[in-house]
Amino acid sequence: MKLLRYTVLALSLVLGLTSSTLAEVVLHRGNSKEPDTLDPHRAAGVWEDEIIGDMFLGLTTEAINGDIIPGSAESWTISDDGLVYTFTLRDALLWSDGVPVTASDFVFGMRRIMDPETAARYASLLFPIKNARAINMGEMSPDEIGVVALGSQRVEITLENPVSFFTQLLSHYTTFPVPQHTFAMHGEDWVKAGNMVTNGAYVLQEWVANSHVKVAKNTKFYDAANVAIDTVFYYPIEDSRTGLRMFETGELDTNLMTEGFPSTMLEEVTRRLPDEARVVPSLGNRFLPMNTSKPPFNDKRVRKAVSMLVDREIINDRVVSVGARSAYAFVPPETANHQAGAQVDFVSMAMPERIAEAKRLLALAGYSEDNPLRFVLSYRGSYDNTRRLSAIAAMFLRAGVIAEIAAYDSRISYSKMDQGDYEMGDGGWAADYNDPYNFLYLLLCDSGPMNWARYCNPGFDKLVNQAAVTLDMKKRAGLMSQAEQIMLDDHPVIMLDYATNRILVSKRIRGFVDNISNKHRTRFMWISDI
Repeated sequence: MKLLRYTVLALSLVLGLTSSTLAEVVLHRGNSKEPDTLDPHRAAGVWEDEIIGDMFLGLTTEAINGDIIPGSAESWTISDDGLVYTFTLRDALLWSDGVPVTASDFVFGMRRIMDPETAARYASLLFPIKNARAINMGEMSPDEIGVVALGSQRVEITLENPVSFFTQLLSHYTTFPVPQHTFAMHGEDWVKAGNMVTNGAYVLQEWVANSHVKVAKNTKFYDAANVAIDTVFYYPIEDSRTGLRMFETGELDTNLMTEGFPSTMLEEVTRRLPDEARVVPSLGNRFLPMNTSKPPFNDKRVRKAVSMLVDREIINDRVVSVGARSAYAFVPPETANHQAGAQVDFVSMAMPERIAEAKRLLALAGYSEDNPLRFVLSYRGSYDNTRRLSAIAAMFLRAGVIAEIAAYDSRISYSKMDQGDYEMGDGGWAADYNDPYNFLYLLLCDSGPMNWARYCNPGFDKLVNQAAVTLDMKKRAGLMSQAEQIMLDDHPVIMLDYATNRILVSKRIRGFVDNISNKHRTRFMWISDI
């Protein structure tokens, strides 16, 4: 499948070549999973964002280094009280079918995602917008959301309270516009190839399930003249060994999945591919959520006991040694506006002490050698994950805890957690924006299916919501830290590590900059053999 690829260079202009005479420039991207959807209001995975973020453009977007820059909006103003944002759209923005992009497309999109009938898994991300929460709860009409069109070129958004990260949030796919004219014709089928129109650098050409998604350059994109890659293929590759093999045979130009190559081959791959194998810190975490809504994990003693039994250092330094940092808190320490300090209360205990205390807690909860704790640990069945979860199951046995590990396709694994159809699961979170709220909101009572643990503590919610309306950033960070400590004391999740991405990027790819958000939009890349 290795294709000849050519680079659009300035030399082409010197030679008098036009775009019509240049060979097609094709990029092959490894993506970690098969998408559930390419609808920005129904998606919920990083692997979907990789594609959707190439096809659509929010009011703001990510730069080549991950920083937030103007997107569909060329500028904006913020009221003195921090509640009202007014965005001015770029001139002559077009959908890929040539129809103008207007402010009402953004309003329509915001109304649609908050409408309970859309059943958007990510709707709670937009609760900072005025009336959004009440609309999503069915208490108000979608047209009462605090988003209005001021003519065709200006979008006004009113918030419930000041939000320091709001312009970051607007780069997320949940806020992307929806083409009203296409939706009117096709309804929910508007996202199918042939129906979908987009306002970003690329438009969907085909989606072959479990094979690839193919997008082509959107010639109507406002910055199309600076988009060098014509066609992009995204391949769902869950097995890191498969991804590595495809990269080395030239079938992939990039493999940006978190586990782009096996942890057991870290030294070998970085030695063999010194300019192409990258280990990059990421603003994310890995954890095992426990379903607190039903036995056995509705008992805090049980949750704490099993968390104490996991030796994070053994897992991260020996079993899957990739330089990941062991985690005893939920929010990664490098997160902006974050006050470190919250952590589980057993962090300083030696493992023999932790095992003894875990046995005591289990005994108090009614478990013993004759009545051992048993549960199913459902996990995403990648190569590294199988090693990781098998080791953790062995650690549980030290206290007589029997965990049956059950591997699933990632989509099924996440779906089971979304629906609460599991006991202990396997999850990870890559930040949508750089703020503690993006991690802690996952555990709010009203975060819906994103709250995999079904955790609900009013004290935690009160502090997080209080922090959300606090303008003093130092005080706000302190409130977030207090909230995190309350949650950690309840042990709804077993923290494992702060994410580190192992990615593969061909030497021929230009316009690629490592960044903590691991956001790499194709529109900024080009290919060069020089």
